[in-house]
Amino acid sequence: MRKWFRTLAWALAGACALVLGIILLFRFVDPPTSSFMLGHRLASPEQGLYQEWVDLGDISPWMPLAVVASEDQRFPDHWGVDFAAIRKALAEYQAGDGLRGASTITQQTAKNLFLWNGRSFVRKTLEAGLALSLEALWPKERILEVYLNIAEFGPGIYGVEAASRRFYGISAGQLSPGQAARLAAVLPNPKVLSVVEPSPYVWERVAWIRGQMAQLSGLNYLDGVLR
Repeated sequence: MRKWFRTLAWALAGACALVLGIILLFRFVDPPTSSFMLGHRLASPEQGLYQEWVDLGDISPWMPLAVVASEDQRFPDHWGVDFAAIRKALAEYQAGDGLRGASTITQQTAKNLFLWNGRSFVRKTLEAGLALSLEALWPKERILEVYLNIAEFGPGIYGVEAASRRFYGISAGQLSPGQAARLAAVLPNPKVLSVVEPSPYVWERVAWIRGQMAQLSGLNYLDGVLR
């Protein structure tokens, strides 16, 4: 029995070392794909997949601001897991509100890159551990760069460059504040919410995101992140 536990411990240590090695590699090398893209290819091989990598410096600065305003306003300050947001979400749930997500952009990057969709405790635990590792090994700007390049913006459309060209006919570097806000507005459910034919709910989110972008002092908000 002791030998079995020792073997298991070594196997887990080896798996952790491998994952950390891959995370460190992806700090410098652009990921060739993601678990979500691989899942899409397996589930919908006939649909096609569109993705084109673009460096963060070639993305309109309005796009990172839009996703931070929409998804994770404490992104510049937390270490991958926003415990304050989690406590607030649980308090609201206990008060009778619906249970809302409290995932950070770092957690979403970890999920999209390495994991699968779902709400299981195991997946959320892995997601949190990977997010803390990303924050330890990557600068904030790299997290934003990878997130914007692997996030799904529509069925089979991954990354802001593919989304910009598909929906607007322009490069990601040409996005206006309104266009960036509309892309960010569909991120919670890109298979249902549409950039091309926005529902009233999407337009409400666009207006809210634009307001938050202004309230966060505009592009100055990410000065410490985007070097």
